[in-house]
Amino acid sequence: MCCDLKKRFLLLYATQKGQAKAIAEEIWQQAGAHGLEADMHCISEMDKYNLETEKDPVVIVISTTGNGDPPDTARKFVKKIQDTTLPADHFAHLQYGLLGLGDSEYTFFCNGGKTVDRRLQELGAQHFYDTGLADDCVGLELVVDPWIDGLWLALKETFLLQKEKEGMNSVVNAVSGSLSTAPHVVHELNLSSEVQNLKLEDEGVRSSDVLSQKLVDISLVASTRDTEPSLAHSVPPVSHSALNIPALPPEYIEVQFQGTHGENPHLSSLISEGTTFEVPVTKAYQLTREDAIKTALLLELDVADTAFDYQPGDAFYVMCPNNVNEVEELLQILGLSEKGEYFVCVKVKQGTKKKGAAHPQHIPERSTLKFILTWCLEIRAIPKKAFLRALVECTSDAGEKRRLQELCSRQGASDYTRFIRDSNVCLLDLLHAFPSCKPSLNLLIEHLPKLQARSYSVSSSNLYQPGKLWFVFNVVEFPACPARPVSRKGVCTGWLAELVAPLLHPNKNTLDTKGGRPSTEKIPIFARPNNTFHLPADPSVPFMMVGPGTGISPFIGFLQHRQMLREEHTDWEFGETWLFFGCRHQDRDYLFKQLKCFLENGTLTHLKVCFSRDTSTAEVAPPKYVQDVIRLYAKEVARVLLKERGYFYVCGDKKHMADGVSDAVVDILSMEMEADKLEAMKILATLREAKRYLQDVWS
Repeated sequence: MCCDLKKRFLLLYATQKGQAKAIAEEIWQQAGAHGLEADMHCISEMDKYNLETEKDPVVIVISTTGNGDPPDTARKFVKKIQDTTLPADHFAHLQYGLLGLGDSEYTFFCNGGKTVDRRLQELGAQHFYDTGLADDCVGLELVVDPWIDGLWLALKETFLLQKEKEGMNSVVNAVSGSLSTAPHVVHELNLSSEVQNLKLEDEGVRSSDVLSQKLVDISLVASTRDTEPSLAHSVPPVSHSALNIPALPPEYIEVQFQGTHGENPHLSSLISEGTTFEVPVTKAYQLTREDAIKTALLLELDVADTAFDYQPGDAFYVMCPNNVNEVEELLQILGLSEKGEYFVCVKVKQGTKKKGAAHPQHIPERSTLKFILTWCLEIRAIPKKAFLRALVECTSDAGEKRRLQELCSRQGASDYTRFIRDSNVCLLDLLHAFPSCKPSLNLLIEHLPKLQARSYSVSSSNLYQPGKLWFVFNVVEFPACPARPVSRKGVCTGWLAELVAPLLHPNKNTLDTKGGRPSTEKIPIFARPNNTFHLPADPSVPFMMVGPGTGISPFIGFLQHRQMLREEHTDWEFGETWLFFGCRHQDRDYLFKQLKCFLENGTLTHLKVCFSRDTSTAEVAPPKYVQDVIRLYAKEVARVLLKERGYFYVCGDKKHMADGVSDAVVDILSMEMEADKLEAMKILATLREAKRYLQDVWS
């Protein structure tokens, strides 16, 4: 019944790390089953589409990066639509639906999508489908899957309305405006019945996706004595359900093994963000005691012989490899141990059904297999449902095949969250849990994302230590759990800790910049652009810093820089400086006890510290957390922010600290201004906009 409908819609995606693109590809893939055609493009390819003349519905999938910014691929598009000379009806002809991706751990949740959505509305565009905002903190699929499910009906209703409008326009033209009201009622009734048919038809398409599962013999899946689900095992009702599983993603990569002669590409060819520098690690210090809950390390890099430049507060990226033992284990399971040093040629498969199939930019056209698994692919990535769906076809055991189908199905969504997402399960864990699964190399290249460089805050000043760069980090630990029986360290922090082990001074709690031994170990780094987390341009402006744990890192650079400026410019006026620091135990993880030196020489005006796990015999218990300490200095916080137009910096954990600090500041503003909480929140938002309340946080 829909054969005469206009079936094309424009599908745009703006991605930073590939998530939005993968979701757009899923939409493109499903469109055919609904009798529709998605014309898919990256939003940066503005020569391939034109919203100014677009008559068909537009679907936009857009992620958020950095401090609420649109992804790099959307910057030109956003700049174009934010042109203030555009009239309010510029996009009055446009109908669109938008799916934003973000992480509620960060302040500006889904701000990339919200920015585009808001501006399109301001320019007269109309929603044909409600905006979806998916949260990576709890699982994108919780919003993405139902949003896509509802998209098809919304599109078809839009096409029907367009058809009705065109039909009515032709009638109007034919009778020169003498149309009576009766035909209009008929149109309304016809439209209503057609929409109802669409709903039935759409449900038919969805039900046809149900895996009516040549139903695997339940005895293969569950035994009567097993009542608890696990990664590899399910229980009713999931184990007895017919399943809705995703469509099988088309293969599009071809891998050819060649000889062992040749050279791997330089690491700089793997990034597009700037110049890579391989710099030596000259010193390393363990800042925490051995019995501290977390191990914090400080590394010093020698950047003197490079063009790498930085300001205090900047961040930079470290390019890290996957764990060598995990790479070897993966090669062994795949039966490719003998091929690790062989060069492979990666090409797009001829005749692939994948829309816009292209050679992955992060995969060299020719390199060794071990190089690809070590430097190019995130083998620790949590497998997406599309990957699980592809692994089903590589699994020979019927029970294992069924369980993988469950984990990627709509019915198994909670099991996926519990046993894969929340348990930080990776490909290796899956291959151990499902031993009959033997994926091909091309499948790994198609589904494993790019191995991302890791970002760290600079913890030094070039004025204080020319040619040197400090940074501080906790060695990340992933303890074993039922779904993942092995403990692991973070990909980058684990590698760095192993790399600098010969340089470490166990139990050394203070810094001796003359200590340490020279090292020949080098790490590849590159700058992180667009960082606004810097000292005030005017040194007379006061500022407050909040940095518990390793969140203190950038503020060491701030204080080093301020000390040098004070020594070099004795005639300058310098504003007061506050630092709020917290850790668990004063004697175990007080990372920089020499902060008192900055106090003594006048660089730091006020130092306020707290220790959350230390017991106190005081009659009134001291505050445990930095947000509690801040509340004790409410008048000073209000004075610095409101009267003296100072700056407020927060660095560290988002969920357990930064949100608590912003809540404390809101309460302080509300109390000191005698305003309600909503008004105080608006003031804080204004401070953020003015870049006077700045955060460098992580989840």
